[in-house]
Amino acid sequence: MKTPRILIVDDEPNIVMSLEFLMRKNGYLVGIARNGTEALAAIAATPFDLVLLDVMMPDVDGYQVCQQLRQDPARAQTKVIFLSAKSRDADVRKGYEVGADLYVAKPFSTRQLMEKVRALLGIAA
Repeated sequence: MKTPRILIVDDEPNIVMSLEFLMRKNGYLVGIARNGTEALAAIAATPFDLVLLDVMMPDVDGYQVCQQLRQDPARAQTKVIFLSAKSRDADVRKGYEVGADLYVAKPFSTRQLMEKVRALLGIAA
């Protein structure tokens, strides 16, 4: 079985660092994008299995990234988990409307996040 590729998209360096460490420690190949524009370029260049996506970013927001990802038939199997401080019902609903597989409010438990990542990728714990 091939090693899953995960793209981390967040403009907050500390979150990127901790998520990158967590994902690598769990054996995943990791890509990093620090904003929506970088995320779209990375997604176009590499077939990721899962994208951990922040909503609030300076240029292209996470909703737009997810929407564009969902419009690409070649990326239809890519799973998307929003990780966001925006946790109002309307924000969460919008995340699912643009095609998220999961919406997790910050702060989140890394243990629970890893369980959700494994479940979405179909990997037994």
